[in-house]
Amino acid sequence: MEQHLIERAKRGDRNAFSELAPGLGDRLYAVAHRILRDREVAGDVAQQTLIKVWRELPGLRSTDHFDGWSYRLVVNACYDELRRRRRAGPDLSLLETDDVTPDVQLTVADRDQLDRGFERLSPDHRAVIVLTFYLDYTAPEISRVLGVPVGTVRSRLHYAKQAMRAALEADRRPALDAREWA
Repeated sequence: MEQHLIERAKRGDRNAFSELAPGLGDRLYAVAHRILRDREVAGDVAQQTLIKVWRELPGLRSTDHFDGWSYRLVVNACYDELRRRRRAGPDLSLLETDDVTPDVQLTVADRDQLDRGFERLSPDHRAVIVLTFYLDYTAPEISRVLGVPVGTVRSRLHYAKQAMRAALEADRRPALDAREWA
């Protein structure tokens, strides 16, 4: 069904794209939010990406690659946003959490630790983590989405996991008392 809508939208059918847009927009937002960790900015990025998908859809060679192609567009838009933020200076706002069904395995403290660890990752590492663990993409699929070699995907995933482990271990260490420094 969706494949037929993609074909029609590719030929310029606005009604077909209007049917695709809500589900696609939700998926793009979910990826953007997981990378950017900011609801408003993720919404803006998802909307900009949706517009870009509509404009560039006629140039898509194969509709079989639509999902990966659209994820590439949103990941690249997230990279652009993170670069823009870095130039603008630090943003000292409160972190938001995902609105998902609570996982009985994760306590609030565990989730907070994961969020802090994720915030420390580079945009490249965040993207690989999101595509691997949220979208269940394989290394070759991520390679196509990000436009990098499979070895680079595996390397980024390795270093992202390593950085997350280090961040979690650092959070578990007891804070040093000021008297211990003297």
